[in-house]
Amino acid sequence: MTTSLPRQDRIRRALDLLRNETTDKYDEIAQFEPGEYTDPVLAKEERDYIFGRVPSIVAHGSEIARPNDFITVAMPRNNIIVVRQKDGSVKSFVNHCRHRGAMLEKEEKGRCRIFSCPYHRWSYDPDGSLRTITRDNTFGEVDRSETGLIEIPTEERHGFIWVVDNADADIDVASWLGPEIDPMLAGYELDKLVCYRAAGFDEPTNWKIMQDAFLDGYHIQYAHPNTAGKIIHTNVMAFEDFGRHCRFIAPRKSIDRFLEEDPGDRPLDKYVTETHWLGPNSTLLRQPDHFQLLTFRPHPTDPGKSRMEQRLMVPTVEDSGMDPERWDHLWNKNWEILLAVLHNEDFPLLRDSQVVMGSADAGDMLLGRNEVANHVFRRETKKLVAQGRAEAAARS
Repeated sequence: MTTSLPRQDRIRRALDLLRNETTDKYDEIAQFEPGEYTDPVLAKEERDYIFGRVPSIVAHGSEIARPNDFITVAMPRNNIIVVRQKDGSVKSFVNHCRHRGAMLEKEEKGRCRIFSCPYHRWSYDPDGSLRTITRDNTFGEVDRSETGLIEIPTEERHGFIWVVDNADADIDVASWLGPEIDPMLAGYELDKLVCYRAAGFDEPTNWKIMQDAFLDGYHIQYAHPNTAGKIIHTNVMAFEDFGRHCRFIAPRKSIDRFLEEDPGDRPLDKYVTETHWLGPNSTLLRQPDHFQLLTFRPHPTDPGKSRMEQRLMVPTVEDSGMDPERWDHLWNKNWEILLAVLHNEDFPLLRDSQVVMGSADAGDMLLGRNEVANHVFRRETKKLVAQGRAEAAARS
C-alpha cells in the first residue's frame, strides 16, 4: 500500500492500478459476525470507549461564525450545546439545566445571548456560567461557581469543531490525528472554506454499517449504476494506512484518456476523488473543487439506529471569483447530487442490511482484501474498544 507519496505520484499510481485492473489490498480476508451491529453491550462499549475517549467532528467552524452562535448536537453519550464565545473560541456544554434537568435549548442552531430554561427560567451565559436563579430570595443559598453547565472537551482545529463526548476527558486533536494527518489537514486550509449546507438524518441503521458504506469502492458500479457509477471507477484505490486514519485515491472515469497516453507532467487532480477516513466516524471527500464531510454517530441507546450528517465545504463567493447567483446554483446542484446518491441509493440498502443482521441464523460475513479501508476502520474500532475494556478491568 502506498504511503507518504506526493499527490501527483499517488494519482499516477492509481492510474497504474487501473491499467492493471487491480487495487491496493489488505493482508488478509477477515471474518466477522452480525452481532457486531446488533449487540447492545458492544454498542455501549463503543459509545464509552470510542466516543467518550477520542475526538470526533461535530461541525465546521463557519456554522457558528459569530459570538453567541450555537448548534445543538445529539452525541452518543450527551446532548450538547456548541457555542462560539466572545473571544472567538468554542465551548460545548451538556444541554441540561442544573436545577431540575430540563433541556435548555431545543433548536438545532441559532444565536443566543443567554440560554434560558423553559421550566423555571434559570438562565446561563454562553460561557456556561449560571446567570439567573429566578426568585432567588426564596430558593436558598446556591454556590453558583459549582452550578454552571457541565463542559464537554472541545477544540477547533483545521476548520472543524471536535469534541470528546465525556466531561471527564481531555482533548488534543493534533495528537489524535497524528504526525501524518494533522499537517495534511492543515495543508487543505479547510478553515478558509465555508459550510454551504449541513443536514442531519436519523437512520434505522448501526453507525458502523453507515460508515462502512462510505469507505467502500467495491459497490459503486452495482449500487450506483446511473449516478456515481458513471463517474468513479469501481474497486480501484491507491491506499495509505496511517493507523488511526487512512486515505485513498479513486480514479474518475475521465482519467481513461490516459490509459494509453502518458500524461507527462500535467496535474491530474481533476481526474480523481480522494477519500479520508478520519477516525473514529468521519469520511472527508476531497473533490476537485470542494470538500464533503460525512459523519456517523451511534444512537444513545439503540444499536440499530444512528445519526448521519453531511456537509459541503466550498470556497467563499469572494475566493471563487463567481457572482453570488452562479455560486449558489453550482453548490446547490452539488448538494442535490450528494443527497440523491446517498438517500435514494445507499440508504435503502443499508436499512435493509440492518434488518437482516437481526436474523437468528444469519451467518458470519467476510471482508475481502480489496475492501482495505473497511479493514482499517474495523481494526481501529476494535482496538479502541479493547483498550477501554482493558483499562476498565484494571480499575475493577
